[in-house]
Amino acid sequence: MNKHFDKSLGFAIHDVARLLRWSFDRQSASLGLTRAQWSVLAHLSRRDGVQQKDLAQVMDITPITLARHLDRLEVDAWIERRDDPDDRRAKRVFLNAKARPMLDALSSLGQKVRETALQGISPDEEAQFMAVLLRIRENLAAAGHDCDTPCSPADHEDIDP
Repeated sequence: MNKHFDKSLGFAIHDVARLLRWSFDRQSASLGLTRAQWSVLAHLSRRDGVQQKDLAQVMDITPITLARHLDRLEVDAWIERRDDPDDRRAKRVFLNAKARPMLDALSSLGQKVRETALQGISPDEEAQFMAVLLRIRENLAAAGHDCDTPCSPADHEDIDP
């Protein structure tokens, strides 16, 4: 393998993210949700009742793509969409009670994948790594690389992959 790529920050971050997703997807396949669907549920767990357009923005996907995911989740009774009382053109998205146990299972699975990924890494090393990674994210967001709204750390809690 090319040594330049071995030390490339972008390639390393991308590769780690890909492997985290692969591990999570492989272990969650039996739960019956796609990664896109569980991602919608996870975001809603932090913003239950959010406007559909705002959810699309936070998830960094197009509104039409989100609408397709929501259609499927609504048919399967994971979520429901309601008219926004303040804006008759908008819809708000809510989790149904059925989603809570699934979110618990996905959170546990995410923790398991995280533990696997961090084997042999001390708590101090993990804390330092996270601090540096968050600083990199802040630097890029401040430089305008995230032109919409920068994510807060809480946006990605329990969504390890």
